[in-house]
Amino acid sequence: MNCLYQLFGPALRPFWVAAIALCTLGMGTPAQARTRLENICTVYGQKEIKLTGTGLVVGLNKTGDGGKSPLTMMALASVMKLNNLPVVSPDQLRDADNVALVMIEATIPRTGIRRGQKIDCYVSSFLGAKSLRGGRLLTAAVETADIGDDSVIGLASGAIYIEGDGPLTTGKIPLGLTIEEDVISPFVDTENGYVITLLLDKDHASFKAAGEVAHVINEEFAEEVTGEIARAVGPGTIDISIPEQYHVAPVDFVAEVLKIAIENPQPEARVIVNAKTGVVNFTGDVEISPIVISHKNLVIEVGGGAEPRGPSFREIPRIDKQNNQTPQQFRDLVEALNQLQVPTADQIEIIRAIHASGRLHAVYVEQ
Repeated sequence: MNCLYQLFGPALRPFWVAAIALCTLGMGTPAQARTRLENICTVYGQKEIKLTGTGLVVGLNKTGDGGKSPLTMMALASVMKLNNLPVVSPDQLRDADNVALVMIEATIPRTGIRRGQKIDCYVSSFLGAKSLRGGRLLTAAVETADIGDDSVIGLASGAIYIEGDGPLTTGKIPLGLTIEEDVISPFVDTENGYVITLLLDKDHASFKAAGEVAHVINEEFAEEVTGEIARAVGPGTIDISIPEQYHVAPVDFVAEVLKIAIENPQPEARVIVNAKTGVVNFTGDVEISPIVISHKNLVIEVGGGAEPRGPSFREIPRIDKQNNQTPQQFRDLVEALNQLQVPTADQIEIIRAIHASGRLHAVYVEQ
């Protein structure tokens, strides 16, 4: 379970501590959360595809780059020639400041797309246009970003919409790209015997989680096939052999797999600190080995055994007073710091110190 602690200011801490107490009292024995595999896995082969191209935006109110950019004038001359209006001299385009040369970008979703479908595209000036507001993109081809693949995937055109308070040199064309070729992401490995591969997302990937996923899949199909069809091959990868009866309908098989429910795998222990916003986010069972931290007028002991040494001494409740090596849960530390009304900046400094000492048993990230 992901836990997010907002380290509130002193005025709101009493409410925060009370909220913790209420949650603790109301939880009792928590039921094990279950989630479908589709919420924590993707199927290998499904990936977004980036499309790019260049084009001309026309109809600008003297905010283009056509009057001063040789590249824009060359592109405009080519378009005019295609429309049987050949340009004899570049001087004929010296006043074309209502035209701008732009980059076009779009993304095909990982589920693929069919010919005739439309998606949003974005245009950005890269030469010297001051604004694209009010402009319209002339029909332009877009291709994949793959080197060596120059096949046209779609055609982009339409009126440009400047989003909110964004820069005037970047705009969006809603549903402005029409797909000209089917783009289907292959997800079945037929060369190795009808195999699909599940990829656990990074927040759940671990050897244990991969093994659990393979186990529940094998249990689900135990009555339909002989032997195991799923095998964990890495901390975030599970290979699944498609049963013969599903060879003609692999999509149905994938749908059956992804709707399987599993006890929510324990995520990797991780602490993410954002000093700017004052937010500490942690996942998994983050543990802290015994340590004493002295910070300003406060001395904090985690899991130790020393006796209090004056009014400035504070001891975080220990899990086991008889065993000083018993780690302390990070969750308990955060709750105790809130109860002591330690300011946000000081709490973050204390967490940093514990990490620097090697006593914080988790991946530590500063944002």
